[in-house]
Amino acid sequence: MSSSKIILILGMMLVTFIPRLVPFLFISDRELPKRLKGFLKSVPYVALGALIIPGVFSATPSMPAAGTLGIVFAFIYSWLRGGIMVPVFGSIVITVLMLWVK
Repeated sequence: MSSSKIILILGMMLVTFIPRLVPFLFISDRELPKRLKGFLKSVPYVALGALIIPGVFSATPSMPAAGTLGIVFAFIYSWLRGGIMVPVFGSIVITVLMLWVK
C-alpha cells in the first residue's frame, strides 16, 4: 500500500474519530438536560428510518403501494406489540402478497 493511501486512511480515521471523542471528553461528567436526552434517544430511530424509508419506495417500483403497505404493517405492529421478527417477516409477506395479487 502506498504512503499516500495510508495518509488518506489515517486522515479519514481522525475526521471520524474526533467528532466522537470531543463530546465524550467534555460532556461525559455532566448531567444532560431532559429534553436533550430525549432528543439523543430518538437519533438512532430517525437514522434507521432515513435508511429504510427510501428503499421502501424504490424496492417495488412497479407497485409502490406494496412496499408502503408492508412498512405500514411493520410500523403499526411494532408500535402496538414491539419486537423485531414479526414486523420484518410480516412486512415481507404483505409486500410479496401484494405483488403476487397484482
